[in-house]
Amino acid sequence: MRRATYIGLVDYLGDMLIKTLTIGTLVLQVWALIDAAIRPTPAYVAAGKLTKPAWLALTGASVFVGLLFPLLSIFRLAGLVASIVYLVDVRPAVRERQGGSRW
Repeated sequence: MRRATYIGLVDYLGDMLIKTLTIGTLVLQVWALIDAAIRPTPAYVAAGKLTKPAWLALTGASVFVGLLFPLLSIFRLAGLVASIVYLVDVRPAVRERQGGSRW
């Protein structure tokens, strides 16, 4: 009986970890989409990055795929990578060209 309880606990913790990662990645993708939407269009060109509509399409597709495929799949992983690239590479360059404060 004790072994069954332990297995049930491990299954529960594994499920909670997967759900936490799923929600966390979706929040990250939505953050990238919202941030891409609020940045001015000329700042993307000045930073030498893809245009604002291109990044809106990439991050929007990322959110759509994240909602469509709730479990880890190659499509969700590709969308997650696109959102991470935006947040790590494009966002700082666009913010620098935009001339806003750090906070």
